[in-house]
Amino acid sequence: MIDVDGYLRRLGLTELAGHQRSAEGLWALHRAHVERIPYENLEIWLGRPTTVDAGESVARILRDRGGYCFHLNGAFALLLEALGYRVTRHVGGVQRRGGPLTGASGDHLALTVDGRWLVDVGLGDALYEPIPLTEGEYRQGPFTYGLRPSEAERGGWRFDHDDRGGFAGMDLRPGAVPLEAFAAKHEHLSTSADSGFVRTATVQRRDEKGADVLRGLTLARVGETVTRTVLQTQPEYFAALGDLFGLTLGDVTGAERAALWRRLVTAHEQWSSGA
Repeated sequence: MIDVDGYLRRLGLTELAGHQRSAEGLWALHRAHVERIPYENLEIWLGRPTTVDAGESVARILRDRGGYCFHLNGAFALLLEALGYRVTRHVGGVQRRGGPLTGASGDHLALTVDGRWLVDVGLGDALYEPIPLTEGEYRQGPFTYGLRPSEAERGGWRFDHDDRGGFAGMDLRPGAVPLEAFAAKHEHLSTSADSGFVRTATVQRRDEKGADVLRGLTLARVGETVTRTVLQTQPEYFAALGDLFGLTLGDVTGAERAALWRRLVTAHEQWSSGA
């Protein structure tokens, strides 16, 4: 059981409490989730281990934090099920631009709902709303997405991101899996020196007109155009977290903030120097 009322308050959708499931409700839940609950991996950079346990993820969301796919989609699946939707958890795999086509490598938890919709609040700068499990192109705000049969996963789906997006695409394997299937991959992604999550602190938030993306100290607004700026000071960085992403970090001490800032500056200097 989860605190459905508390979760809906976090989404600003208390009017959905007790309502029958509907496509309109699913759309509203998805939009509110990506707008209000950021994709973020700051717990790794704060040295706070997490798990793929969905109850733990819900509790963190109710404390005004976010997470990445295992946390966000894991928690969202619980909420949707509590509201009467039929949710299937799938092994997925996200590929970076220019990288190998690895198929559903397990580095992503993907969701389908009622066997009809691709639902994903854990793709950062990608989906704003669900899309039907039908081959085609789908326009959401300034971005155009593609969905087609996967060439890597027989019977699965391939989601192609917009060219301005932060990754190339995602393959989804057919068939349901439990959250425990992602535990080993989560451990690797949150601890390994070759993990992108360990190498780069990331915070992202999607809205109707685009996405705010903070990688390290570089803040970008991605929409019809792309603007970038480097955050120069600790107050500027934490103000951006609060103002743009709703991350006031009330559970993070002053010492932890200072340590996080030092890590971010060091990583930015290494990146700038090409090290």
